[in-house]
Amino acid sequence: MSVLPARLAARPTAALGPAPAASLTPAARHRGTRHRGATTAPGRRAPGTTAAALLIAAAASGISGPSLALPAAAHALRVPTASAAWLMTAYGLGLLAGTPLLSGTAGRRGPAALVRSGAALVALGAAIVLASPSALLPLAAGRAVEAAGAAGLTVAAFRIAGRDRTGRSTGLVAIGNAAGGTLGLFVGAGAAQLLGWRAALVMPLLALAVLPAVLRPAGRAGAAPRAGEAGPAGSPRPRFRDALPLGLLRRPGFRRPALLMLALATVNFALVYGAPRRVTALTGWGPLPTGAAVASVALAGALLSWQLVRLAPALGTGRVRVLLAAGSAAAAAAAAFAPWPPVVLLGSALSSLVTAGGQGVLTGSAVGGLAPERQGGAIGLFNLAFPAGVAAGPALAGFADQTVQFLY
Repeated sequence: MSVLPARLAARPTAALGPAPAASLTPAARHRGTRHRGATTAPGRRAPGTTAAALLIAAAASGISGPSLALPAAAHALRVPTASAAWLMTAYGLGLLAGTPLLSGTAGRRGPAALVRSGAALVALGAAIVLASPSALLPLAAGRAVEAAGAAGLTVAAFRIAGRDRTGRSTGLVAIGNAAGGTLGLFVGAGAAQLLGWRAALVMPLLALAVLPAVLRPAGRAGAAPRAGEAGPAGSPRPRFRDALPLGLLRRPGFRRPALLMLALATVNFALVYGAPRRVTALTGWGPLPTGAAVASVALAGALLSWQLVRLAPALGTGRVRVLLAAGSAAAAAAAAFAPWPPVVLLGSALSSLVTAGGQGVLTGSAVGGLAPERQGGAIGLFNLAFPAGVAAGPALAGFADQTVQFLY
């Protein structure tokens, strides 16, 4: 997994730049390097970037962590494995709800408030999971609460890194997100084997270990201006109800890349659910070697996606979209139907590559031509395609598994 759009999300603000020195009083110029939320010096990472990368990696591990523990969970819950996939779908729904909710409430008080609120929800959700009886509904509810907290931690991590306007700090946090989302398969399988299947459902609890290291730099990042107040570039901060400009859905230039991103994410997270089961069925491997193999190839695909982003301007928008759609379709076909484990793993890697690369390329396409003050809200709306895919992918794969048995 990767959150490349967040890297781009920092650019519209960076493009506005600081106010001209001539327009500031000497006292304001003296204070400019010390105010809360100041950007970092060129060539240096934003303070707290490493801690933010670890924080987001722990939050992202909750997406894939339960995948290889679902058969054990299904047995304990006395439901089909396809029904247990709702434990993954619920996480996507929590991300989908938590991202705009926490960004528009706790987010107005700065990254430190986002970290505290997110950590509290993660702890609450984990407590529900661990204390619930062996029933699917309360466990899914606990996972959704966990995910809402993880969404807040994710937004906070990118806000901490966003003070570095070179994009290097944000890139490191994006790598942390990709690493957590893919390695969660392996770590979740290990946790389930050592501690039981419920341990794989509470992987975001690992984020609590990073809180002391991340809260201090999060506090220095400062709070956002309140609704209606002037922001750092002198423009009013949008109100919460304007954070997700739904009117953009009527704009073909936004709607088409957003729908393609939704399709890419849905296929990718269907394979997060289905590819490990295909590998296990074809090889007879246990959860740990299967998790190691699938996580390794998915991480490699995510890291290789930067080549696609780099080549995209030369290829052109139309060709890139065709490549993304074709790559996703090929990945789904390889993972679902190939009788050879290496080809199934290749499909998983290809899906990870086009999903991560598509985030970077399609975000720029979706917000192109918009005024700078509208780009932040547009990116926020576009990025909701990703958690929507997290929710839809496992549910659709479970349905297919139940009806046509193409995963086995």
